[in-house]
Amino acid sequence: MQLLNSENIILFSFALIVIAFLYSSVGHGGASGYLALMTIFAFPVAIMKPSALLLNLFVSSISFFFYYRMNYFKPKLFYPFAIASIPAAFIGGFVTLDNTIYKIVLGIVLVFAALRLFGIFNFKEKEAVQIKLPFALLIGFVIGLLSGMLGIGGGIILSPVLLFLGWASVKESAAISSLFIFVNSFAGMLGFFLGGKIIPIESCYLVPIAVVGGILGGFYGSGYFSNKTLKMVLGTVILMASVKLIFP
Repeated sequence: MQLLNSENIILFSFALIVIAFLYSSVGHGGASGYLALMTIFAFPVAIMKPSALLLNLFVSSISFFFYYRMNYFKPKLFYPFAIASIPAAFIGGFVTLDNTIYKIVLGIVLVFAALRLFGIFNFKEKEAVQIKLPFALLIGFVIGLLSGMLGIGGGIILSPVLLFLGWASVKESAAISSLFIFVNSFAGMLGFFLGGKIIPIESCYLVPIAVVGGILGGFYGSGYFSNKTLKMVLGTVILMASVKLIFP
C-alpha cells in the first residue's frame, strides 16, 4: 500500500479490522467508518469513494449471511426500499461532486454516523407497525441517491428510520440494512464504472483486511454481541474525521 509507510500500514489495518467488525456486528457495511479512517490517514478523495463501495460489498454481504442464517431477514420489509434505492444509487454513482462539496456533505453524514454510535439515534423497538409503501419508496430513493454520490451503503440512515417508525426490530433492521447496503453499493459501483472510472489498485488491498473484521462481527453480532466501549471510541474517531472534513 504505497499511500502509507510501514508503521501506518499496521495501525491502519488494525483500525480497519475493528471498524469492519463493529459495523458488521450491527448489520452495516462500514462505509462511514472506512471513509472516516481514510480521511484521518489523508487518502485522496479519488480513492475514498470506490474503496468504501468495494469494502461495503464484501462486509455487508458477510453480515447479511449471518443475520439471514438466524432468520432475521424479512423480504417484505426489504423490497420497498430496494426498489427505489437501487436506481437512485446507480444515478448517484455517476455523480462526481466537487472535492470541497464532497467533503462537507460527507462530513455531515459522518456526524450522524458518530451520533448513532454514541447511542443518540438508537431508537428502542416499538410495536410492529404496518409499513407505508409510498413513504418507504421515498425513503429508499433519498438514501440510495445519497449512497451512490458519497460511496456509502445507507444502512447507517435506514436502521434508525426502521426502528423509529416501528417497521422492524433491532435484529430485523440489521438484516434488512445489510442487504440494502449491498445492493446500493453494487448499484453505486456500477454507476461508478459506467461513468468511465476504475477502482484503484489500492482499494483492492483493503478487502482481505476488512473481510476478517466482517466475518467476526457478523458472527458475534447476529448472536448476542454488544461492546459499547469500542463503539464510543469509534464514534469519537468518526466525529474527529467529520470535523476535519468540514473544517479543513
